[in-house]
Order: sequence, then C-alpha cells, then structure tokens
Amino acid sequence: MKYPLTLLSVLLTSLCSFAAEKPNILYINIDDLGWADVSINGSKYYETPNIDRLAKEGMIFTNGYSSAANCAPSRACAISGQSTPRHGVYTVKNSDRGKSSTRKLIPTKNTLHLKQDNLTFGHALKAAGYTTATMGKWHVTKDPLKNGFDINVGGTAAGGPYNGGYHSPFKYPNLEVKEKGHYLTDVLTDKAIEFIGEHKAGPFCLYLPYFTVHSPLQAKPELVKKYKNKKATEAQNNPVYAAMIESLDQNIGRVLDALESNGITDNTLVIFTSDNGGVNVSSLQWPLRGGKGMYYEGGIREPFFIRWPEKIKAGSSCDTPVSNLDFYPTFCDVAGTSAPKGKILDGLSLNPLFEGKVLAERSLFWHFPIYLQGYGKADSPGMKEAQDTLFRIRPGSAIRHGDWKLIEYFENGEFELYNLKQDVGEKNNLAKKHPEKLQELYSKLNNWRKELNAPVPTEKNSKFEG
Repeated sequence: MKYPLTLLSVLLTSLCSFAAEKPNILYINIDDLGWADVSINGSKYYETPNIDRLAKEGMIFTNGYSSAANCAPSRACAISGQSTPRHGVYTVKNSDRGKSSTRKLIPTKNTLHLKQDNLTFGHALKAAGYTTATMGKWHVTKDPLKNGFDINVGGTAAGGPYNGGYHSPFKYPNLEVKEKGHYLTDVLTDKAIEFIGEHKAGPFCLYLPYFTVHSPLQAKPELVKKYKNKKATEAQNNPVYAAMIESLDQNIGRVLDALESNGITDNTLVIFTSDNGGVNVSSLQWPLRGGKGMYYEGGIREPFFIRWPEKIKAGSSCDTPVSNLDFYPTFCDVAGTSAPKGKILDGLSLNPLFEGKVLAERSLFWHFPIYLQGYGKADSPGMKEAQDTLFRIRPGSAIRHGDWKLIEYFENGEFELYNLKQDVGEKNNLAKKHPEKLQELYSKLNNWRKELNAPVPTEKNSKFEG
C-alpha cells in the first residue's frame, strides 16, 4: 500500500517520537571498585574527575548497596533482579572455601550460573524494543547472547581478565587485539563509543561491566610513575591500583563525551556503581569497615550515582537505602514495560526517587550460607576488620532496616547489631545493649528467609577441629 507523502511523514515522525520517549539506558558496573575509591567520596589519593562529574550532574545515593559482597552473586542479582536464595549463586566456584578444619558447618552448595529460564533485564528490554548490548565482564552464564542480549563484546563465564590480562595481546569474544600497546579498558570504551554512535536513534540498553579494577593489578606505566611520586595515605597507597582507577576515570569521561557528541545526553539514563566493595588488601575503605567478601559496609556499600538530565535534578542526593536489585524494575519502569510474565523481582523501581518522591518502607537483605576464605596476611589491616582472620565471611545473613543493621552467624548463633547513622564504621556491637531492636530485625530477617525458602546450613563438619 502506498501512503501520501504527508501521511508517511506523520507516521515516521510518530515512530521517532515513540522511540525518543523511551530513554536509552547505560549501566556502568565496575569490578571491585570500593565506596572510598573515588574522590567524590573523600579520597585524597585517587583522581576521578569524570566520575565525580557524573555524580554531580545527577543523583548521589549515599546508601547505595550491592546485593552481595562478591562479584558472581552480585551480578546474578542485578541481571536477574532476584535475591541470592532465588537463584542460588552465592559465590564464585565452590562454597567450602578455606581450610576444612576451620569450618564448623557444611555450607550450602553453590550454583555457578543463572539458569536459562531466569529471564534477565535484557529479555525485558528487548521485548520493549531496545537494542541490548553487554561489553566486558559477564560472568553469570556462558553466553549472554542466550540471555537477552543482542550484542556481546568480551563477555564469557570468566570472572576476570585472565585471557591476556589488561595489556594486549588479548582475545575475548568479538574483542581480539593481536598487537601490543593496547589497554583493555580503553578498547572496551572504543567498542562502547562505536555502539553509541551506531544506535543513537535508540532506544538502546548498554550494559558496560568493565573488568577493571579486578586483579591482576596492571596499569599504564606512565600513570604508575605518577602515583609513585604522589603522596599516599595510610588507607590508599598502591600506585598501580591508583593508576588503574585513573584509566577507568578517563574512559568514563570518553563515554560521557560520546553521549554528548551524539546529542543523546538528556535522554540517557546512566547508572554508575560497582559489583561489590573494594579489595581491602589493595585499598582500605575507611571510614567503612571491611571490603570485598565481607558483609560489613566496606564490602557492600558502593559508589552509586545515577544521571538522567530529563528527569533527575543535577546536584541532588538521596539517603534512601537502595541496591542493585532495584535496577531491573527501574529499567522496566522507565521503558514503559513490565517484567516477563511470571517473573518475580525483589527490588523496587527507583523512578519515584528521581522525581523527589519516597519509596515504600522496606528492608534490604543479604544471605550467604557459604564460606569465603581470608586474603593477604592475617595481621594485615584489611583482615583485622573481618569477623576473624581466617575468613572474610562465615555462613550467615544480614538485614538493614532504617539506620539499623543486623548480622547473624549460623555457626554459633551470634549477632552483631549496629546503628549506621551513629557508627558507620561498625565498631560498636549493640546486640546486648538493644535486645528489643535485635529481636525486631531478627524477626524481619527470619520471615524473609522463610518467604524465600532460603537454605540455612545446619549439618556439622566432621573435619572441624575447633
């Protein structure tokens, strides 16, 4: 059928307007970047002017969390929109980490990957007309192209940049560089900029999970030299790590510039966060306690910034506790779509917060029925902040409700209770001083575990030596 030129113009204009109504989505997920590893959160050693700019141009979430303290479960939660008991990904590889003689319980067995029928936010956005791409560390299945994404650059089941490291030559899916002299973070950004230019008509969802700053610590020599000559602090003094952060920041600037040069800054929702706390043998998270693998604040509180000029007022801040479980429902909300039929989402859309409204009162939960061994020397400052010097974490659960946080340990039934408003460093355990608050939070935590049928290990380990 042939349409009159004027009618055809109206149809095309309508289609373009429909596409423009749906914001582009750019979800930047850094690997192992701690809350204290950006200058906007107080670092005097690391330099992150572009990340700071992104934060200042949008909304800073002062109580933004990951849903787990290490990479595989955190990413599985964000990508599936579900808490760890629903998908069973609790750690990387096996759950009986550390020496058997020091483990009192037989931990819950770990699930390595998300199941194929656990539909991701990629599936939801594809159904809403989005082009979906992931570029970088995928980690939660073998092939993201089977999990709702149209384009995959670099994503495999691997948890780090192990196929060549950060300096070329390296080889990943759709990301092979044979000649020397190229840096992985730069190359991923090249691909992201290329994608943005090709899909600027939108709508698109670009999931950009950089490998950096995950080990192995490898940086550009000229930047390492710069930080060797810069005054360090007691908490932050690794020049290679600092150089990796600066390279990351430079590339965040390049991505933001690409949005601007393509004229799509205003209609692009940008999320910047990390998958878990910083590795505190490389970078202590003071004033927060702990780091990656620990369920103290240093292991789960993240740099958490969201920019969307069309909707979020620049320079705004939000103290509401939120987590990366909220991204999936947020994406569906702003895209004007719903989660796939039958899909359970454990988070809430953050869209009301963008508008200055409030969310319904809720608790945030963490569940970790597994062991995660210590790292570094037992007497290092980082391991001194753990529950004990043998493990970063022993089996347990945690809840944050309001200003209060409760951690329960399954081995011995012990509790730690903190008022984060008064004691963000979690130095004063108030479990004995406030038994009524402990019982209130424990009831909420226990009811949540029952609702999700969360496994709680009880079988004794016969090899435990006490």
